[in-house]
Amino acid sequence: MATQPNNTVTAAPAPVSGTQKPLIDLILDTLDDAKAEETVAVDITGKSSLADHMIVTSGRSQRHVGAVADQVITALRENGYGKPRVEGLPHCDWVLVDAGDVILHIFRPEVREFYSLEKMWQADFAADQH
Repeated sequence: MATQPNNTVTAAPAPVSGTQKPLIDLILDTLDDAKAEETVAVDITGKSSLADHMIVTSGRSQRHVGAVADQVITALRENGYGKPRVEGLPHCDWVLVDAGDVILHIFRPEVREFYSLEKMWQADFAADQH
């Protein structure tokens, strides 16, 4: 953030596109920084029209799930990716962050175990390869 002479704060300019970190790497690095747990990235390129990658991760509690989501949303904005579509806030059992080419699911551990989302997608892809 930069402070103007009249004490207003302006956002830092978006990075030049040639230096912009790839979306998948930005999200994975941010999840690591936010201490998200058991992160799994599934390449769904050509398997779904929704996105190229799906990431499933966990937060330790509802508060941690919300904090992880907020950190990812902030990182996307600050790195020139705009504001993603978000569902699941403020309850924070399962937050979905749709960043376009990457769809991120952030779960509380019990909810993640119940839905087994990444196992379903990975099993579907393994069946397609035979």
